[in-house]
Amino acid sequence: MVWHHSSTRKMRVLIVDDEPLAVDVLETYVSQIGHLELVASCQSAIEANEILEQEDVDLIFLDIQMPQLSGIDFLKALDNPPMVIFTTAYPNFAVEGFELNAVDYLVKPIPMDRFLKAVNKARAQFSSKGGDQTALDSDDFFFVKADKKLMKIAYEDIIYIEGLKDYVIIRLETGRVITLQTMKNLEKKLPSSLFKRIHRSYIVNLNKIVSVEGSSVEVKGKKEGKLLAIGKNYRDELLSLINRNKL
Repeated sequence: MVWHHSSTRKMRVLIVDDEPLAVDVLETYVSQIGHLELVASCQSAIEANEILEQEDVDLIFLDIQMPQLSGIDFLKALDNPPMVIFTTAYPNFAVEGFELNAVDYLVKPIPMDRFLKAVNKARAQFSSKGGDQTALDSDDFFFVKADKKLMKIAYEDIIYIEGLKDYVIIRLETGRVITLQTMKNLEKKLPSSLFKRIHRSYIVNLNKIVSVEGSSVEVKGKKEGKLLAIGKNYRDELLSLINRNKL
């Protein structure tokens, strides 16, 4: 499997922040982590855009509040963006950050342990993608081993995922794929902006939720729908997500 081999390379990092002090802190943190390589630091989205045209970047630490163009608007403008960890002095931007598929957001002043947690999240995504941020290997699919081969699965085709002891059944628009792995492992691989664990045995694609009533969620593909139970440990988190997004 070629991509596991390549995932050992360092993640190439770009820091974008208009506060020199914030840049200093991030540069110091990056220099202390062996699998990160700082490509450049800059103070505006315009500069960042120029760097991205010339350099391969795997991960951007992106400040939200910047003159001319905010970090959020800059990310929206990118066609095939690298992974992004937002940095902000204002925690209320988090929701919009996650809607844009950000890996994480860090509230300033950023403690080292929180920085490390965010980097580890990015590292997990990077490794599952094989550390190859090409246009081909974008954020819309992943591979699983099933029937002695590697199956490519597009996120948008997943309706829901069901855990069954050591196996996971991925219910797709076109059928199902059964793979030998844990729900926990799969949950880590899937983008949290698209998928939500709602029960010990279920992960749903948020785009396929039709309704939520009492302690069940209705998900629907192009052909059929299914009513899934919400586990009481997952209920509050799911409802707060729905209230935030007004699905």
